[in-house]
Amino acid sequence: MGEFFKAELKDRFLEYALKRRDYFEIQALYDEFLRPGYNLDFVVKLIKEIQDYDSNLLDIMSGNGAEIFMLASTPSTHHFINDGGFKDMHIREEEKWDVFLDQLSGNRKLSKDEKKLLKKNSPSLKREKTLLIAMVSAIVISFLFTLFSILKSMLFEPEYVPADEFEEKLDQVRLEYLQKNERLEKELEKANSVIDSLSK
Repeated sequence: MGEFFKAELKDRFLEYALKRRDYFEIQALYDEFLRPGYNLDFVVKLIKEIQDYDSNLLDIMSGNGAEIFMLASTPSTHHFINDGGFKDMHIREEEKWDVFLDQLSGNRKLSKDEKKLLKKNSPSLKREKTLLIAMVSAIVISFLFTLFSILKSMLFEPEYVPADEFEEKLDQVRLEYLQKNERLEKELEKANSVIDSLSK
């Protein structure tokens, strides 16, 4: 149940109490306003909320095993209802919250000049946004093509060596082999001469 509906029910309870010149049972409020959709406990809850707000709005007597059994209006009841009652209080509170939330969110209405200026500037903003997206897209595509070509050359294309370079490298390897071979033969001769000298 909404707060506005509860505020309206509280006002109706107070108005009913004003019409009655004597004490009446709380059951009368239930029978008048809330039967059969709600139970008597809900009436008690609303009466307690009225009492919590201002204990002088209703004259309440306990009895018959209940804390709230008999009710009657007071002079304060009449003044409160004439000032707008709970409904008016609820509406004023809602309006305060609306104003507060509007100020908090900063959602103010644009003037006619501001709306015109916004309309004038909006096509250029769209153009700049489109250019920016095109530039970013071109950079991304360029990067992807570069990355693809590097990976392709590394993984899929074998390295070819021209025949001239191959023969030159082969000649170098042969030459190095011969030079090492000569060096080893000289070292072997030295070693043999040392062994011969030792054996004598």
